[in-house]
Amino acid sequence: MTDTEMEAKKTADGRGLRRLVPPLLAWYGRQRRAFPWREEPTPYRIWVSEIMLQQTRIEAALPYFERFMAALPTVAALAGAEEDRLMKLWEGLGYYSRARNLQKAAKVIVAEYGGELPASYERLLALPGIGEYTAGAIASIAFGLPVPAVDGNVLRVCARLLDDEGDITRAPVKKRLRDAVCAMLPPESPGDFNQAVMELGETVCLPNTVPLCGECPLRGGCLGRQAGRPERLPVRSEKKARRVERRTVLIVLAAGRVLLRRRGAKGLLAGLWELPSAEGWLTPEEAAAVAAGWGAEPWKAEPAGEGKHIFSHIEWHMQGVRLDTPPFDPPAGFRWADGRQLREETALPSAFRAYSSRLSAWLREPDAG
Repeated sequence: MTDTEMEAKKTADGRGLRRLVPPLLAWYGRQRRAFPWREEPTPYRIWVSEIMLQQTRIEAALPYFERFMAALPTVAALAGAEEDRLMKLWEGLGYYSRARNLQKAAKVIVAEYGGELPASYERLLALPGIGEYTAGAIASIAFGLPVPAVDGNVLRVCARLLDDEGDITRAPVKKRLRDAVCAMLPPESPGDFNQAVMELGETVCLPNTVPLCGECPLRGGCLGRQAGRPERLPVRSEKKARRVERRTVLIVLAAGRVLLRRRGAKGLLAGLWELPSAEGWLTPEEAAAVAAGWGAEPWKAEPAGEGKHIFSHIEWHMQGVRLDTPPFDPPAGFRWADGRQLREETALPSAFRAYSSRLSAWLREPDAG
C-alpha cells in the first residue's frame, strides 16, 4: 500500500478509532501498574522518570528513581548538585548524557521558571534533553494538556491498529501514526490516555513476538489482528551493523587503590571516570609498557579476563590486564580511588562491569600494592 493510500485509510479510520477510547481507558483503570511517579505525579517526578525510562526497563529503573528522588527531591536540588554526585546517582543506568541534560534543563528551569517546570508543551520541548515524546508525556500527565506522547510502544500499537505497513523509521509514517493518536486523544483525560496506550504496548501489544490479542481491549477494532498477523508490524528498516572495537582494560592497583582516568568532554562516556584502556588487545607486557608511560613501575602483570559491552552503534570486546605497582603520582586526567570512594562517590560506567565488579576484592588483597 502506498503512502497516499495509507493516508486516506488513516483519515477514514480516524473517527472509528475514537470509539476504542472508552474501553481502553476502562482497561487502564483496572490494569494500570502502580509506579511511584504515577502515585505521586508531580511534573518533576514525571520528568525524571521519563528520562530514566529512555533505554532502560521499568524494573531496572525503579530503585534508581527512588534513590534519585531521595537525594535530589526538587528541581533546585538537581540544578545545584555536584557533577560527580549526579553521575554516582546515575551509575549503572548508562547513557549518562541523559543525566547531564537533566541538570542543564534544571538550571534553565531555576533561572527562567522559578524552579517549576513550565506548563507548556512548547516550552518543555525547548529544554535540553526533552524531545517530542517526553514533552508530550510531561504536558499531558502532569498538566493535563491535550497533546500526544508517542514512543516506540505507541507507534507499534497504532501500526497494528491501522494495519499500517509503512516503515516507522520514516518521518512521513511516524507523522501519520502520530496524527492517528491525535485523532483518538480525549481532551478531558490526555494523561490517562497516553499512559494507557504505553501500558498496552508494554504489557499486551508486545514487540518482537505474537501479541496477547485475547487480552487487548482494542481487539475488536484492530485491523492488524483482522488481517491475521499483527506480529509482522510495525515494519522498520534494518539497523546498520555495530562497529566492533577491541580494547585492553588496564586495572592498575597500588596500596589498596585503583587508577582511574577521566574521559574526554565529548564522545562516548564523555567526562566519566573509567578504568583506563588502550586500543587493541595487548599482552600483559605491552600493557605494562603503556602503564609505565603514566608513571607506573609494575611488578606484576597478568590477564584479568574478558569483557564485552554493547553501545547503540559500537561493541567493545575487551581483554583485561591486572597491573600491580608501587604508588606513583599519576599525570593530569588520572586519579587514584579506594574502595570507599568507588562505593560512595565515583561512578564507573557499566561498560567496565566485568572488571569493576571484582575491584572490591582486588583492593582488599594484601599484595595489591
